Amino acid sequence: MTWLIGALLFFSHVAGIITAVFALMSSRTSQGAVAWIVTLVSFPYIAVPIFWTFGRPRFYGYVSARGERDTVLRQVLQRYRPHMESYISRPESISGRIRAVEQLAMMPMTRGNRADLLIDGEATFESLFDGIARAEEYILVQFFIVRADEIGLAFKRHLIHQAEHGVNVYFLYDEIGSRGLPGGYLRDLEEAGVRVSAFNSSRGWRHRFQVNFRNHRKVMVIDGREGWTGGLNIADEYLGCVERYGPWRDTHLKLQGPSVLALQEAFWEDWYWATGDILALTWTTRNIREESQHVAIVPSGPADGRETASLLVQHAIHGARHRLWVTSPYFVPDHGVQDALILAALRGVDVRVLIPERPDHLLVFLSAFAFLPEMIRNGVKIYRYQPGFLHQKTLLIDDHTAMVGTVNLDNRSFRLNFEMTAYVPDKRFAAEVHAMLERDFAVSRQVTERELAERPLWRKVVSRATYLLSPVQ
Repeated sequence: MTWLIGALLFFSHVAGIITAVFALMSSRTSQGAVAWIVTLVSFPYIAVPIFWTFGRPRFYGYVSARGERDTVLRQVLQRYRPHMESYISRPESISGRIRAVEQLAMMPMTRGNRADLLIDGEATFESLFDGIARAEEYILVQFFIVRADEIGLAFKRHLIHQAEHGVNVYFLYDEIGSRGLPGGYLRDLEEAGVRVSAFNSSRGWRHRFQVNFRNHRKVMVIDGREGWTGGLNIADEYLGCVERYGPWRDTHLKLQGPSVLALQEAFWEDWYWATGDILALTWTTRNIREESQHVAIVPSGPADGRETASLLVQHAIHGARHRLWVTSPYFVPDHGVQDALILAALRGVDVRVLIPERPDHLLVFLSAFAFLPEMIRNGVKIYRYQPGFLHQKTLLIDDHTAMVGTVNLDNRSFRLNFEMTAYVPDKRFAAEVHAMLERDFAVSRQVTERELAERPLWRKVVSRATYLLSPVQ
């Protein structure tokens, strides 16, 4: 028995050293690499399984699937890109800031779009249901959270009705975010002819323990002509019907025009990972001449070669000259974003960050208090939304650009989740977002440095401790 225990300890330490080398070569930050190496070498029997479950920096299976899919995608692009040429923004007509966004998105910015701001749940669900009713060929549906509550059942009925009338419906959900969704809900969809799949982040034995990667995207596409993305999932709380959260403040976006094909392409890629199937979709579009707004769709996630979401946010912050207003329910940004916000405030930009007053994830809520005092000292204004829970993910740059999407300002959205952002460099749209956020700030309170300094010592200690866990929150 003694020799068996010795052998297990020996192999545990060997596994710890091998995993530590992997962590050294693959960790995205030096702090993360040091923390993992020390833990893996010191306590391998505990740290090794934790690392392969929560610590892997990239979604390697998805990277491989993307390579396989690219050959097929290029063949499709050869057929539909000629139709897109007239909608792609010409390089001479766009600035360097737009080129950087296109490089991050790996998709072109297009003109001839219409972007409609949808404020809160009632407007969003009305728009989603109306869109489903207009579908003639297919409906692509992807949400992080789907619940079998009142709004979830209504959503199911709309999809089933269209499927029974010959519309092809594809329903993709994240199995972690929707872990409470009953099997009967999915069976009802399948029996009506809806193609249903979990995202399957742990698909295959090689990726069995990749449970820390989530698909946080919220996307719906109708016939390749209309698309939606933003902060809302399919659940009653997004209508403010759950007493625990109170009135729910959120923002979604409806798109028409060529940009919808970029949403469709991202869904297509996710569906291919989840099922191995290549969907036959419509890749033609029409110009929305009365609006002709420029839009770039920026998908991001742990299969990217770069930290797309974090770089996009930093790029937006560095581009601000007068105003930078940010809303995020979970505000634990990395040091690059923290420093960019401070630098913007130091150069005279009106930097405001709006976060919730009441938490729904306690660890993330507490983590923010670890670095807020320094930000406030350097001129960043922090506000807390009062009426209810704030869940919107928006960013306003001066008077010319706004971003709406699914990205929270935290490590999970920057590095672990698949996300989606619509980047809209349009003054009319920016003015709408400005007016919306002005109303939000009017019912919020500004956090003071004194308020944070007067917190009890135990709360300060807890905040620092929870901040150390931010990479896996």
